Amino acid sequence: QAQLVESGGGLVQAGGSLRLSCADSGRTFSVYAMGWFRQAPGKEREFVAAISWGGRNTNYADSAKGRFTISRDTAKNTVYLQMNSLKPEDTAVYYCGAGAQLPSSRYGAYDYWGQGTQVTVSS
Repeated sequence: QAQLVESGGGLVQAGGSLRLSCADSGRTFSVYAMGWFRQAPGKEREFVAAISWGGRNTNYADSAKGRFTISRDTAKNTVYLQMNSLKPEDTAVYYCGAGAQLPSSRYGAYDYWGQGTQVTVSS
């Protein structure tokens, strides 16, 4: 079972960068695909990026392509989301999900979720 803790959120100006981390203290980190989703106030949770269990395959939302990079370090049981060229519309709570068989963009594909980390981008 995955136990996920996100970190790295904060306040940044437009055009800046942040790196989010998601540490999995569960025993089966390498078995799952993992993903990042986000939820802005008044909006549904939306897909951002996902990565396969081995790290070779990735999947990105159109809004993230070219700006965000997802990666994972199996030795540290951690998945990262490097976010560059941030925009005010990226402001949201970012959630890490685990448990999918593939790097899916579908929310229901993930069984485990972290508590989220706030990202705020000022204009």
